[in-house]
Amino acid sequence: MEDVKVYIVVNLEITDADTYRKYEKGFFGFLKKYEGEFITYDDSFENLEGEEPLKGSRVIIFSFPSEELARKWWADTEYQELSEFRRQGTVTKSLSMVKGLPPRG
Repeated sequence: MEDVKVYIVVNLEITDADTYRKYEKGFFGFLKKYEGEFITYDDSFENLEGEEPLKGSRVIIFSFPSEELARKWWADTEYQELSEFRRQGTVTKSLSMVKGLPPRG
């Protein structure tokens, strides 16, 4: 079975920009380590419909080529240590893994 790309969607509110920047500075090294790809972030996203809109000040989207690599990234002890800066500098509303569609053939 082929690996299916997964997407990580994060919704957070930055409460301490200086502390959060410490997280941002180390984040991309871990993304690269697990073959992740940064897609986008938006500080002015717009909810178009729904009863439970996203409520943070930032939405971030990135991906990994497989669920296995995404789970290794998440389980990485050094990454979790770095994530303490995110946890201290933000209120994380959600951090979700969304599986992509398998290749059609």
